[in-house]
Amino acid sequence: MEPAPSPRNFASARVAGRFTPGILGARLTEAGLFDSAVLLERDGECRVGLGAVVRVTVDRDEIHCWSDGGRVRSRPRPPEALDGVREALADSPVRDWSAYGWIGFDHSGVPADRGNPPSAGPSVHVVVPHTEVIIHPEQLVVRSVDHATLGRVVDFLSNPVPCRLYTPRPVDVDRDRDAYEKMVRRCIGEIRAGRARKVVLSRSVPIDFVPDLVGTYVQGRAANPLAHSFLVDLGGRQAVGFSPERLLEVTAGGRVCTEPLAGTRAHGLGQDRDEQLRATLLADPKEIYEHAISVRAARDELTGVCAPHSVAVHDFLSVRERGTVQHLGSSVVGRLAPDRTAWQALEAVLPAVTATGIEKADARSRIAELEDSPRGLYGGAVLVADHTGMLDAVLVLRTVFHERGRTWVRSGSGIVADSVPAREYEETCEKLRSVAAHVVPLESP
Repeated sequence: MEPAPSPRNFASARVAGRFTPGILGARLTEAGLFDSAVLLERDGECRVGLGAVVRVTVDRDEIHCWSDGGRVRSRPRPPEALDGVREALADSPVRDWSAYGWIGFDHSGVPADRGNPPSAGPSVHVVVPHTEVIIHPEQLVVRSVDHATLGRVVDFLSNPVPCRLYTPRPVDVDRDRDAYEKMVRRCIGEIRAGRARKVVLSRSVPIDFVPDLVGTYVQGRAANPLAHSFLVDLGGRQAVGFSPERLLEVTAGGRVCTEPLAGTRAHGLGQDRDEQLRATLLADPKEIYEHAISVRAARDELTGVCAPHSVAVHDFLSVRERGTVQHLGSSVVGRLAPDRTAWQALEAVLPAVTATGIEKADARSRIAELEDSPRGLYGGAVLVADHTGMLDAVLVLRTVFHERGRTWVRSGSGIVADSVPAREYEETCEKLRSVAAHVVPLESP
């Protein structure tokens, strides 16, 4: 029998001071101390996972788990693969673990006999970081499995070098209108024929330069202050995003919340114009219908993993401002059932209804048939979780992607029977501009 791995413990340090959490966390990711990083900033807190002592990936057939000593374990992928990820993390030699990572759009599967094939490589990549940093405005906490690294990280955070000045190179997103509107018209025909009720169709815009991840994060964060921001450099995928939507939050005490956003108008055009657009959003039957069926779908998904009669909708049809756009939003909350885990709840809501459509199987079929390329990380999630049952997953939208020498942005719009193709195209432009105007090119060495 293979001997059990030795337990790993974290050394920790606390530092008091005045910090700008997201900026400081982003600067740490480029300090050269680690070869991978996942940063998630929300609600005034920035969490950064650096390096890996445990790595878990999920592909079409198996779950693989690596420890930093080279030990590899693989097993067949179970029906609820994300709970298999939780089990692998719990079986790891790291006590009091936290986990950081990403989940691709294709994790939950798309039809294999039509349209675009799933993206190549793993659909899930999660790590227990070598070093974890949690930054608040007046305090930061560093945990590391190595005392020397702990000291180096504390020194960097206590005496950071001044932030560089970044100059973005705005990307023109107003292109390929005819192709997108044609795709929308085809989709409307499919919906009216009863092959789906709502389909979120996306389009990508290529960028002809390599992005500076930290520079793009700093610039984009300033323009999207209410977003759930993230920076990912893990498993061959790099991404910087400012998502308007928290996909799922589960507290250690078992409170579950998802916040579907559906229904969009531009924002940031001046108070009078913003209020006018807000009024048209709240009065638009198409937008209200799209939002209402999305909320109902989210409610049904949580009902399957929550205690009976605990699921409720709060703040229905509230308008939520997200940088250059404003959305109709609602919060769906519940209490996790005693025999369910946070990872099973995440499995239940993936892929997000607001990135896929209704019914999901039908919508995924239409997406595979109509879109011109696999989505990859777009429409998936960036997450942080820990051994207490806490889990926070952000929907990957409003994001700059860099992978295999390519850089691009991508955005979509929810299509229903009453959609107007020209308006759906404009909605994608409104969303794309929230990030495309802030992409910073990587300087040549």
